[in-house]
Amino acid sequence: MLAENVYKHCLALEACMGGLNDYFKELNPTSSLDKLRTTLGAREDWMLAGFLHDIAYWGETKAEHPLKVNEVLEKYQLKVTETVYQIIKAHAPGITGVQPKTKAEWSIFCADSLTGLITAVALIIPSKKLSDVKLSSVMKRLLKQPKFAAGTRREEIKQCVDPNGLNLQVEKFVEICLNSTKNISSEIGL
Repeated sequence: MLAENVYKHCLALEACMGGLNDYFKELNPTSSLDKLRTTLGAREDWMLAGFLHDIAYWGETKAEHPLKVNEVLEKYQLKVTETVYQIIKAHAPGITGVQPKTKAEWSIFCADSLTGLITAVALIIPSKKLSDVKLSSVMKRLLKQPKFAAGTRREEIKQCVDPNGLNLQVEKFVEICLNSTKNISSEIGL
């Protein structure tokens, strides 16, 4: 069950990362695609980092999981690029020492814990469907009910407002991630 839940979490974070990359690109509609890829990075890198960020989150590699991504992938003759690896490491600065600096790194750092909160909100509504989750419900549980999904790292989510990071209001950040997650609801069984 743990592996399945981690897999669904990784799918949700992959979706959030894609949605956030899309959002930041939409903010700069007159910029060339080449310029956006240089400043934001490739959407595929963002999504791959979201999908693989917890691939080592079990067994002997769990404690240092962001640092063990390539070690786990090597078993399958795979390896992520340094760009993707850097994004992955930024999701857990307490383990890796890598503080978020780029939009992609801030996105994975702030969105990682949010995916669990969104899932928890879906599971308490009668339909248990992401499509029925309202932004106001997630915001209420994020800001006013700290005991709900108590493991949620709320302070990390709220760092999305940092002007040197994402510079997004919390509600807008949650909205992007919620809508991105809703787009893959069938894949994560909600």
